[in-house]
Amino acid sequence: MAHYTLYQRDDCHLCDQALGVLAQARLPEPDSVFIDGDDVLEARYGHRVPVLANAATGAELDWPFTADVVRAWLA
Repeated sequence: MAHYTLYQRDDCHLCDQALGVLAQARLPEPDSVFIDGDDVLEARYGHRVPVLANAATGAELDWPFTADVVRAWLA
């Protein structure tokens, strides 16, 4: 299983939904990076969160995604 990161914001209902999808996919909890207050991350992800990033490939997956899509993307 690939190592992955979830870029998210505080108090983000879409981020909460994304975490629910990851749980539904029965994946290990991701590393979480909160972009709030980080100018570089805000510029990169501000309008895209939640975003999954695959550490092995550098690929990113923007919301919305399903459990099946995430499993296939990480495979």
